[in-house]
This record gives sequence, C-alpha cells and structure tokens, in this order.
Amino acid sequence: MTGAPVHQFLQQLFTGLATGAIYASLALALVMIYRATELVNFAQGEMAMFSTYIAWTLTNAGIPFWVAFALTLAASFLGGVAIERLIIRPVQNAPVFTAVTVFIGLLLILNSVAGWLYTYTVQDFPSPFGDRPLLHSLLTTSALGIMGVTLAMLVLLYLFFRFTPIGLAMRAAAQNPVSARLCGIRVGRMLAIGWGLAAAVGATAGVMVAPILFLDPNMMTGTLLYAFAGALLGGISSPLGAVIGGIAVGVMENLVGTYLIASQLKLTVALAVILLVLVLRPNGLFGATLVKRV
Repeated sequence: MTGAPVHQFLQQLFTGLATGAIYASLALALVMIYRATELVNFAQGEMAMFSTYIAWTLTNAGIPFWVAFALTLAASFLGGVAIERLIIRPVQNAPVFTAVTVFIGLLLILNSVAGWLYTYTVQDFPSPFGDRPLLHSLLTTSALGIMGVTLAMLVLLYLFFRFTPIGLAMRAAAQNPVSARLCGIRVGRMLAIGWGLAAAVGATAGVMVAPILFLDPNMMTGTLLYAFAGALLGGISSPLGAVIGGIAVGVMENLVGTYLIASQLKLTVALAVILLVLVLRPNGLFGATLVKRV
C-alpha cells in the first residue's frame, strides 16, 4: 500500500482506536458488574445515556464542560449505588430469569423516562476537544481527546483496584464473597461501590460517544452491542480482556466497514464477533475457565 490507500488505512485505524476506547469503557463496566453478580447488565447502555443527558443539561445551563463532566460522574456513581441498593439487592438471590427481567425492565424505564424528560428529538452534543485535523488528517483532536480521557480513566481504575484498601476489598469480594466476609469485608457495601463505579465508567463512555452519535434516548443501543462483543471477545470475567476486546472490536468495525462491507452493515461485525466467540471460545481470549467439582 502506498499513497492514498496507506493514508486511508491509517485514518481508519486511528478512528477505530478512538471508537474502540469508548467500547472498552462500556465493556469494562459490563465486566465489573458481571464479576460481582455473574449477570450481564442489559441496562448499562441506558444508564450511560441517562448520565449523558445530565452532562448535556449541565453544559446547557452554562457550567463549564469539565465541571459538568465531574458532576455527572459523581451523580452517576450515586445513581449506580442507588440502583444496586433499591433494585438489584432485593433480587440478588432470585433465579437468573428474575434478575434478567429486572435488568430489561430497568432498561425500558430509563429509556422511557429519558424520552419523557428530554423528548426523542436528536440533540447536538459538542465535543470538548474540537475536531481539528492532526498528523496530516490521520487523526483529529476529538479522537485524540477520547483516547486520552479513556486511557486516564483506565489508569486510575487500575491504580484504585491495585493499591487502595477499598479496591483490594472489592476484588476480594468479587472473587470469593464467603472468604471476604470471614475476613471482615462488608461484601454488600463493596457490591454497591462496584455498581457506582461501573455507572461512572459507563457515563464516561456515553459523554465521549455523544459528539459522534448525537444525543437521543436510543443512542447507546448499538454502542452497548459493540461493547458486549468486546467484553465477550476479551473474556467476560477479565477487566483487561474487556479493554483489549473493546479496542479490537472498534478497529475491526472501522476496517471491515471501509474495505469489506457497506458502512450501514457495520453492526453485523459485533454480531459476528459474539457468534464466533460463543461457538469457538466461550471464555474469550483472557477469560478464566471455571471448573466445578461434582
């Protein structure tokens, strides 16, 4: 490849890395909930969408973007804790079907409330980074900013879970709740904090993707599907796998949509990834294999 083809390939690669960073954020939120509950939070995308509307409301009120962003993360964290305490905890020992029904109900409620409050009219959500071309138009300031914010969030999460007492307690509670309780860890509280962090991580994905997709109550449907594909590809039980899988899906989506299929069919990439992973490697690339003794 020389000249224009190389330029186009690199342009799509960088764009895929930026969108993949968004998918990685949402995939990480899915994995955080799955590790604690062994259930997929189907409402994760709607939670992120609702948080994005909070950021949009604050910025429209004249609050500077980064102040609004910080307030949105705080509100999302509290909202995640409230959802775990009021909605999820009462059904934590219920059959799987009951929990799945609750997740789907939460999805529909959040979508309907957002439509009621903000209408289903598509809104513009300006990028805080602008959209100036960089590196001979291979990259834009928006894509670079998205990757920078996502990387910073992932580094902060790694440091939190690796070096703070609460982070270590949350890891212990997720891996072995019984042993964690015997060590004096309040597993219920750790689970609530985990839901809050997952909601904040999802909110980051929503705010970063809104300038690309525009803002409406259904904006996160496709993004959640891509994120779920990334989480499965990397391993639904592996936070690192979720990040790598999300980025890989973003790159694949852009390259396949550019060179192999029409851009309108890019959503089939996520569906194909989900199908292939479930058939060929259900644990994903980095997921742990669980062995149960009978």
